[in-house]
Amino acid sequence: MLKTVSALVMNGSAAFELGVVCEVFGVDRTEDGVPPFDFRVCGEHPGRPLDSTGFRLVPSHGLDALEDADLVVVPAVAGAPAGFPPAILDALRAAAARGTTLLTVCSGAFLLAEAGILDGRRCTLHWKHVDEFARRYPETKVDPDVLFVDEGSVITSAGTASGIDACLHLVRRELGSAVANAIARRMIVPPQRDGGQRQFIDLPVPETECDSLQPVLDWMIENLTTEFSTARLARRARMSERTFARRFVAETGTTPLRWITQQRVLHARRLLEETGLGMEEIAHACGLGSGALLRHHFRRVVGVTPVDYRRSFSLAGSEL
Repeated sequence: MLKTVSALVMNGSAAFELGVVCEVFGVDRTEDGVPPFDFRVCGEHPGRPLDSTGFRLVPSHGLDALEDADLVVVPAVAGAPAGFPPAILDALRAAAARGTTLLTVCSGAFLLAEAGILDGRRCTLHWKHVDEFARRYPETKVDPDVLFVDEGSVITSAGTASGIDACLHLVRRELGSAVANAIARRMIVPPQRDGGQRQFIDLPVPETECDSLQPVLDWMIENLTTEFSTARLARRARMSERTFARRFVAETGTTPLRWITQQRVLHARRLLEETGLGMEEIAHACGLGSGALLRHHFRRVVGVTPVDYRRSFSLAGSEL
């Protein structure tokens, strides 16, 4: 169970990426059905100011606050410095040895690699740092394209937005889809982006006069069994098809078809967790049409079959 979350900071820790972690785990959202997190900002010397991007950070807790954490998050470190405090590296090694889940945002991966935690593991970070990272840590298997990589007890993510994706992915993995969706809705971000999506979006910057597509996304989620077409969605958004398609990829990182398929799979995950419905019933309720299509898309997005997922995560312990 994910209850205690410690964010580890040092000189050079990026405030914006730390803010992403605070937004997911440090805000009280119990009124939305999100369980409370014991959130801590930790440093080697509690109460001592640290240099950040434009101002100073003051960690409230020391490294001992990592010892009982369920999750330790390492935000980006500006400039990916060549050296790290030995005490921080030792604390990370000890957390890894205890089986604590570790999550990095952007260049925070440098700390785990320096501590030897990423040796032999697949990982990612912002594309800007990939070449330097690969040179310094040839024992790692860095993937420069994906948004985040889940290696079980270690999750690494690329830039700032993908840090949100990785945090929500972990919440969904540990606490279920409903909790992750509640946090995403309050943050006004897509509930789920596939970690395997590429970091690059080769499109022009969206026109600033266009409104957010969030109302259209909400309508799509509320009508999962509906057949969608770009033309129909563009009319609802009051845009041309070309403008809508461009804006949709820019805002969500993927195409309308792939996005709605992901949301249908996300809904299927929730039904597998919370109900005893059979595969055909779930496929129909999610708009996937048939059990065969459900199995195909579920395995592609989640990585396991619906049967295996239900066996691991069903609240009722039901079998398909």
